[in-house]
Amino acid sequence: MNRGWITRNAMLIAGLVLLVALISLAGCGSKSDVETDPAAGTGVGEETEELPVETVPEVVEPVVEEGPDYLNLNPSDYGVEDVFFAFDQYDLDDESMGILSHNARIIKEAGVTILVSGHGDERGTVEYNLALGEKRARAVRDYLVSLGVTVGQLKITSYGESKPFAMGSNEDAWAKNRRAHFERP
Repeated sequence: MNRGWITRNAMLIAGLVLLVALISLAGCGSKSDVETDPAAGTGVGEETEELPVETVPEVVEPVVEEGPDYLNLNPSDYGVEDVFFAFDQYDLDDESMGILSHNARIIKEAGVTILVSGHGDERGTVEYNLALGEKRARAVRDYLVSLGVTVGQLKITSYGESKPFAMGSNEDAWAKNRRAHFERP
C-alpha cells in the first residue's frame, strides 16, 4: 500500500471529523426561547407560569473626581492669590483679608505646605526692605492661621527688594512689588 495515500486519507477523515464537530457545536450554542416540560404535555396552546427572575443588583463604582495635583502645582495655579501692601506698611487692608480668606479655604483643602514670601519695592535700604518683607510675610501667616490654616502648613521668608514682580522705578511697578507671594517651599 502507498503510504502517501494513507496519510492523505487520514488527513481528509480528520478534517471531516473536525467539520462535523464544529457544525454540532454551532447548533448547540443557541437556546430556544420556548422551554417545554415533557410532563406538561406538548406545550402548544397551553399557558405557562413564569417564574420570578432573580436579579442581581448592579455594582456601581463611585466616580472619583480628581482635583488639582497640589503637590506639583504652584499655588497660583490652583487659585491662591498674592496680597499687596501700601508704601512702608505691613498691615492688612479689607481687600487683602478677603483674598486671604479665599486663600485659606484653598490651602486647607490642599493640605500642602506653602511658603509665604514678603517683598518690598526698591526704595529703602536692603536691610530695611528685608525686615519689612518679613513683617508682611508674618502678617499674612498670622491671619491665615486665625482663619484655621495650621501653622505647620505655612513657612515664611523675606526677599526684600531682591525679587521684583515688576521692573521699573515708578509707582505702578513699586505697588506691584510690595506684596506677599505664595509659592511651593
